[in-house]
Amino acid sequence: MKKVERINTMMRYINNRSRFTISEIMREFHVSRSTAIRDIREIEAMGMPLVSEVGRDGGYFVMHNSVLPVVRFTDHEVKALFVAFMATRNQQLPYLKSRQSLAEKLLGLISENQQEDLVFLNQILLFEGTNPHNPDLLELSDLPHPMLENLIQVILLDRYLLITIKEEHAIKSYPIYLLHLYHEKSFWLIEGFDLKEEKRGIFPVDHLIDVKPYPTKKRLSKKKVLEKLSKQDEEVNLVLELGPKAIAQFRKYHPFKVSISYTNPFQTTAILKTFINVHMPEELIEITDWLLFLGKDMKFREVPKEVLKDLQERLSLYCP
Repeated sequence: MKKVERINTMMRYINNRSRFTISEIMREFHVSRSTAIRDIREIEAMGMPLVSEVGRDGGYFVMHNSVLPVVRFTDHEVKALFVAFMATRNQQLPYLKSRQSLAEKLLGLISENQQEDLVFLNQILLFEGTNPHNPDLLELSDLPHPMLENLIQVILLDRYLLITIKEEHAIKSYPIYLLHLYHEKSFWLIEGFDLKEEKRGIFPVDHLIDVKPYPTKKRLSKKKVLEKLSKQDEEVNLVLELGPKAIAQFRKYHPFKVSISYTNPFQTTAILKTFINVHMPEELIEITDWLLFLGKDMKFREVPKEVLKDLQERLSLYCP
């Protein structure tokens, strides 16, 4: 019997008894004592309210009037969950290893006919980034950077962080107030307010080597952080007019923090306003690449001279 089937059967066994012992579980399911204890702990972790009795004849019982209802999925709900699993392949998502156990539990809850449907869907549906020669849903080949889950665990406790980044020629630490953790162009990025420089910054998770809460005494209040950010957001230095072709390119891809405002009801013209930190080489290169990606169907209303210079240099390489 597979582990998922054993756990499900064990939960029904427990529900049907007022009391049970480890020895009974061992005999009923032909497992060792350590496996029986491990399974019971997993069942408790899933939310079943078990109460243990201490003593020589001690055992377990389910708390009165607290038996969990049986979870049932409709056919469309099962397919929705499965397709969501499929779509996350090769996305370098956190907690990816749990996807395997989730899929196994899902398959253990459904009928054979539903399982056959899901196997067929797995064969014919391909999403961006999926290897067509190896579409195995449970293949863990797309694990994210090992620091990502550590970062999330710290964020859940505190948004004031001291992050250590490995840069080209040095290792630097930045005290930040975390604004967003986002995924863009296959990379996880930290958007934070640098508490020392008092400005917004973007830090790649792939370069992260350490993260911990920032000491309380050295913090700016959240209110002051947001006030300083609102003032900086007003310092727009890049303004573009976009035509229909540039809008189509924008919809295909745009940086996380950039948005547009349509200037007619047909959404064929738009205005883009944003701030570019020209003192950050990585951001300057990225925005130049993106402006070239937008194409010719746009006009500059306002542009930093550093961006314009970089664009001219890039274009001269293609049109000497």
